Amino acid sequence: MANHKSALKRIRSNEKKRLRNRMWRSRTRTEYKQAQAAIQAGDIEQARQATIDAIRALDKAANKGVLHKNNVARRKSRLMKRLAQLEAQR
Repeated sequence: MANHKSALKRIRSNEKKRLRNRMWRSRTRTEYKQAQAAIQAGDIEQARQATIDAIRALDKAANKGVLHKNNVARRKSRLMKRLAQLEAQR
């Protein structure tokens, strides 16, 4: 256990940040999975809206530093690619 005041404060602040990051990571995963499920289901309007929501959540996570910007860019690219394939089929 830490002995200095600054080290104790650092432990407290790190725990708060960890919980906040976990919340954002969980939210982005949920939105991403919902978008993938909507694309799989084949409903274009629902898939579009779910993809927009997922992209918004991913961008927020990247801005907050929870996820790396290249990781976010890769996930957004894959989602948009699948959505475009769905729209091309219809």
